Parts: sequence; C-alpha cells; structure tokens
Amino acid sequence: MAEYKAPLRDMQFVMNELLDYPAHYQSLPGCEDATQDVVSAILEESAKFCENVLAPLNRVGDEEGCKWDDGVVTTPTGFKEAYQQYVEAGWPSMTADVNYGGQGLPGSLGSILSEMKGCANWSWGMYPGLSHGAKNTLEEHGNEEQKQTYLTKLIDGSWTGTMCLTEPHCGTDLGMLRTKAEPNADGSYAVSGTKIFISAGEHDMAENIVHIVLARLPDAPAGTKGISLFIVPKMNLNENGEVADRNGVHCGSIEHKMGIHGNATCVMNFDNAKGYLIGEPNKGLMAMFTFMNTARLGTAIQGLAHAEVGYQKSLEYARERLQMRSLSGVKNPEGPADPIIVHPDVRRMLLTQKAFAEGGRMMIYYGAQLVDTMQHSEDEDERKAADDMLSFITPIAKAFLTETGFEAANLGLQCFGGHGFISEWGMEQNVRDCRISMLYEGTTGIQALDLLGRKVLGSGGELLKGYTKMVHKFCQANADVEGLQEFVAPLNEVNKELGELTMHIGGKAMENADEVGAASVDYLMYSGYAMLGYFWALAAKKAQETLAEGTTDEAFYKAKISTARFYFERILPRTNSLAITIKAGLGNLMELDEEHFAF
Repeated sequence: MAEYKAPLRDMQFVMNELLDYPAHYQSLPGCEDATQDVVSAILEESAKFCENVLAPLNRVGDEEGCKWDDGVVTTPTGFKEAYQQYVEAGWPSMTADVNYGGQGLPGSLGSILSEMKGCANWSWGMYPGLSHGAKNTLEEHGNEEQKQTYLTKLIDGSWTGTMCLTEPHCGTDLGMLRTKAEPNADGSYAVSGTKIFISAGEHDMAENIVHIVLARLPDAPAGTKGISLFIVPKMNLNENGEVADRNGVHCGSIEHKMGIHGNATCVMNFDNAKGYLIGEPNKGLMAMFTFMNTARLGTAIQGLAHAEVGYQKSLEYARERLQMRSLSGVKNPEGPADPIIVHPDVRRMLLTQKAFAEGGRMMIYYGAQLVDTMQHSEDEDERKAADDMLSFITPIAKAFLTETGFEAANLGLQCFGGHGFISEWGMEQNVRDCRISMLYEGTTGIQALDLLGRKVLGSGGELLKGYTKMVHKFCQANADVEGLQEFVAPLNEVNKELGELTMHIGGKAMENADEVGAASVDYLMYSGYAMLGYFWALAAKKAQETLAEGTTDEAFYKAKISTARFYFERILPRTNSLAITIKAGLGNLMELDEEHFAF
C-alpha cells in the first residue's frame, strides 16, 4: 500500500480559492515575497521531502521506538539523517525572523508545511515542531542577548527546543509546580526540579537542546502568580556562544507509550542546572502561553493529520478490496465480489473521514491567516479583531479537530475490517498515534472550560459575537442564492441556537458555577460542528461559483458540494443531541453521592 501523498490540490483550493491566500499575503507588510508561484514551489518541495524521506520512516519509528541508556536517548533508524536533510534544505528557518537568520515567510505557510510533516510522520515532526514554539517564545519575550545566543541556533536548526511545564504531582494545574530557581552571583539561576511528559526532551538529532522551563523564584507568591520562565540549555556555552560542558539537566527515563514511539517523551531532571530568566519575574506563565498557544494550534493539525492519513489509506483499500455483492446489483461482474467502496456503510465511513479532514484543513488555514494578521498588520483594529477571533477558535480547533481526527482514524481502521487491527497496514498505528492529541496541551475538558468559561462567558459573550456575526452575515448574503439554501438555512439555525445555548448556560451558571463545567465539552463540540458547517458552506459556495464559470476540473468541485451535503445531512445534525445534553444541566452529574460510585 502506498505511503502518504500530500493532497496539494485540496491544499491549494483552500489557500488560493477559498481563503485567497495570495491577496492575504500581499496585503500584509513583510509577506509580499510569498507570491503564489513561490508558495506553490515550496509546497511541492515539501511534499517531496515528506513523501520520500519522512513517510518511509513512520513505521520504522513505531517499531523501533526511542532507546534510553543511562540518560542518552537514541532515535529510530533514519531519524537523525532525515533531520540533517531537513536542516540542510533550510526548512527550520522558513518562517523565522530575518534579523536572526530566518527567511521571513508568513507563519501560516509554516502551519501548512507542518500538516505535511505530521501526516508523513508525526513522531518525527514533533522534534522540529517543539522548536517552533521555543522560537516563538524567545522572539516575543527574550532579550536581545538571548535571541542572538539561542534563537539564531533554533532558527538554523542546529539546536532544537522543548517546553517543560508538567511535574509528577501536577498536570494542567501549573499553580502547584515545585521546580525552583535560585539566583546565582553571575545573574543566572540554578534550576532544580523534575518535569515529566517532555516531548523531544532528549535525543541524538541536534548538538544542543534549549529547554523552556517554568520554575519558582525563592520569594515567589503561591499559585500561578509566582511562576517565572527560564532558558535552560542541555549544554552550557562558552564565552563565544559555542557548546561547552554539560549542564545539570538529564533525562531520567523515557515513557513507554501507546503511540508516537518515534518521539522521546522524557522525564527531565534539573539539578542546579544553569538557567536564564525570560521576561519579568513571576510573569512566566503569561509568557509561556505564547508557546502553549502555538502548541495548541499545532495539536489541532495533528487531528487533521490522522484524519487525512486514515482517509487516504482506507480509500485506497476500499477501491481494491473485494467483499460481497452490492445489494442493488452487481457492480464488478468480472470479479468474484464487488469492491467495498460500493457499499453504503463504507461510503459513510469514507465520507466522514473526508469531511473531517478537508473541513479541518479549512478551519486550520483560516486560523493560520488570523495569526498572520496579528503579527503583520499595521491596523490596530484589524489586529484586535484577528486576536479576538483566534482566541475563540483556538480551543475549538485544538479539541474538536483532535476528537474528530480520532473518530476518523478509527473509521479508517474500521474500513479495513480485521486487517485494520494488523500492524502491517499502518491503521492501528494511526489510531494509537492519534490518541495523545486529545490529551496534549490540555485535555478536551480543559479546552472546553477555556472556551466556555474564559473566552465566551468571561468576555461577556463578545468573543462569541464576533464569530456568530460573521456567520450571520454569510447566511444573510446567501439566503436567496440558488443551490445554497440547503446549506445556508441549517447553518443559520445552528448559529442562532449557539447564541441561545450560551444565554441558557450563562443564566444557570449565575446560580451555580459548576453548570459551566457540566455543559462545557458538549458546548465545545456543538461549536465545532457549527464552525465546520460554516466552512463547508463556504466551500460549497466557491465550488458552485467555479462550476458556473466553467472549469476543466468538474469532478473536484462536484465532490466539494457532495461532501458538504453529506456533512449537513449526516454530521451537522449531531448538534441536535448536543443541545439536549447541554440543557440537561448539572443535576444528573452530581446526584450520585461519591461513595455510591464504589463497586
């Protein structure tokens, strides 16, 4: 069975036709070099690297895994060599600041390249992926010396980065962290503590690793208000900024995991390791949000990636696998049975994967555009509007796309029947690798509380209004367009109901704040289905317009309309049951006394 093939046609549809990336880039200062020809050439070269170098290593990474020996981690066969090719081709510097050695292309292009890396080999892609977040953090919060010393090396790829947040006794609740940082006489800090679940925390692919670490100063207040952020390199540097002796940071072990075996998930022990404060004391958590927000959008891409991979493999299998005869008559008279793609239930599974993969691509590429606007626009109002919309979208993209990505990965395996359970086909690996995405950077429940509690109710509904107003304007403008009513009418109803549900929850939460937690996950999923409906309606509109104008690629655009119809008739109605469960409220969750949970 063929390995991953980059879906360049669909990527270009979303970029160039649906979201008009060419005009977007030309409208932003500093992005003018990202012409359509330049971007197309970059995408094609990235596709070659991902298809020919990374994809063949995906199963290798799963079967071999990383190996730990007395603090030294060895990555799977071929991983280190692939990373050297990646660095030599200049990929790490593609979207980085030109003042520190980057090529200065828009960040959204980096997100699109990340999709390809993630589809081809998610475990491998995490090594440079974590570096991207470290770069963003240093760009925004580091001082000039830190940028010249560390950022330049992260940008050229000779060093990689990590983020070190979680500790054994605290998961998402970072206010409980105990790692400490004692001031040294030379202005540095001695960092001591243990961090767990550190992806790419130790490996043999680069000469140094830059850990971005949360820790407490001696006089820090309790809770999240007393957290500072530090650079702690694996290797100390000499006065010329070159790698010198080993710092007091070591990998105590690597985790034995369900999936992503090719990436080292490390326990990192800091023993008076020399570190350097980033930004202001006791304001590290806010600075770390730069990294965490980058990672949340990156994890949303993981949901898309596993949906795409599952879809590609199961589609190929469904076209070739012969099983049973079609109930409506023989479709393959020359063979002993019909290909399973003719069976309605297999179509249901394939179309669900297709709808989530292609719809998720639209959502992520739109979010990436918003990041560009925030970073490059000279219009303060435009930047604020983009920031508000991204604040609303980010928890939805992270949680909804990973939940639906996992559903799609499971459906991909299901299309194979018993063969999907066998490792040689790669489908069970796709499911295992995907499962972590719903846990990374805050579980679905944490993202849901962020969305409903902080973003929607916490803003008095203002962040929600920005989104619902955009959808309302679309529905209003297209209500009478022939051929779009089947999409516009239900979208408009869901958009209205989202506002009504928000008011309902807000009213109940005034009596008991736990009502927010009771409704939050269902509310997030409702929001995700509604938002994906908006993007599928946009796609149907663009496809209809293109067909009306005349095109040589009719099959592609007709498929968009058919998939949109499937989504609206088969997937969007899930919001009906979610509305019911949201309104069910807190009572049935809290009625059972704790002791009665016992068995």
